Amino acid sequence: MATATSYSADGEQTGTVELPDRLFGIEPNSHVVWEAVVNFQANQRQGTVKVKTRGRVNRSNSKPWRQKGTGRARAGTARSPLWVGGGVTHGPLPRDHRYRIPKRVRRLALRSVLSDRAAAGRVKVIDSIDLPEIKTKRIQTLLDKLGLSKEKVLIMTRELDDHLALSTRNIPNAIAMPARDVNTYTVVAADWVLITKEGLSVLEEVFA
Repeated sequence: MATATSYSADGEQTGTVELPDRLFGIEPNSHVVWEAVVNFQANQRQGTVKVKTRGRVNRSNSKPWRQKGTGRARAGTARSPLWVGGGVTHGPLPRDHRYRIPKRVRRLALRSVLSDRAAAGRVKVIDSIDLPEIKTKRIQTLLDKLGLSKEKVLIMTRELDDHLALSTRNIPNAIAMPARDVNTYTVVAADWVLITKEGLSVLEEVFA
């Protein structure tokens, strides 16, 4: 069974905690992780890039010169893709890049990356993260105590309140989110996973 070091809310080590095997103890499947990451990145694309085809450029559609006798190549319109200022052939147009992968694949990919982090000893469990006010310094001090100040950290809690969200916003190597919203890409992008005990319960309830 996978285990993780547990800490108090002040960042003091209190022992170890057992992690659920269905989430943190499986054999990672690298291919489904790749599929989930590519799917996430594709779904983030805006798809707003656009070029003008020969039918959309603002140039005259009349024949530039007569067909024969000038010594120049034949030309029918200044909108030709061969001309400077002409249209673009087969250029990108607005499109939707989003697509879906099966729910089972998404779940397996998430369990795979969580198991990989646990096997590498890169999961820490904290009792709670309580912030009575918005204070970035408190989060930074906590990360310093945990030895994560220079690491990319994913912080998962039961619910993401405004105090925690705003306190972590200015820390470039930390991101906080509710456990139920975690996805494969955010875990892959983080070196360490820091999760509260309540967040761990939600993670097991939703994904295990």
